[in-house]
Amino acid sequence: MREGPEIWIRGPVALPEPAAPEPAHARASARRFFWVGLHGGAGVSTLAAVYGGHDGGRAWPGPADPRSVLLVARTHAAGLDAVVPAVELFRRGDAPEGLDLDAVVLVADAPGRLPRPLAHRVRLIESVIDVYRVPWVSEWRLGDLGERPPRETESLARLTGAMR
Repeated sequence: MREGPEIWIRGPVALPEPAAPEPAHARASARRFFWVGLHGGAGVSTLAAVYGGHDGGRAWPGPADPRSVLLVARTHAAGLDAVVPAVELFRRGDAPEGLDLDAVVLVADAPGRLPRPLAHRVRLIESVIDVYRVPWVSEWRLGDLGERPPRETESLARLTGAMR
């Protein structure tokens, strides 16, 4: 009688204990972003300090910079006016080659609710691209950037990897 492989002679072999799965967030690395202000005073430096990423000021990323772009504007009329033409650059393929527009970040220009005409313009922008809203943060105005990002910006913190 012919014998089978040794494993059948000795019997079943115990499988090694599976290692505890590593949490997904421990493996994920924060995505690298390049913040581009669409006008002066948009808040790019503050956002880069709070959420990480590269402060591009009002310039496009260079060849060695991250290719993922977050456009930044204030929620006043001039800021919102700057958003659509910039988004159109990407839609038409006229933005610098190799850049990915990930979202628009709108930073409150004042505390409180937006006036109805500005809120309507924000909704129009949201209909064509992902928009993250950042509320007015008095501490940021005073230069205190050490606190956690505002709770209302959790989705932006997840996108940028700034969750603490």
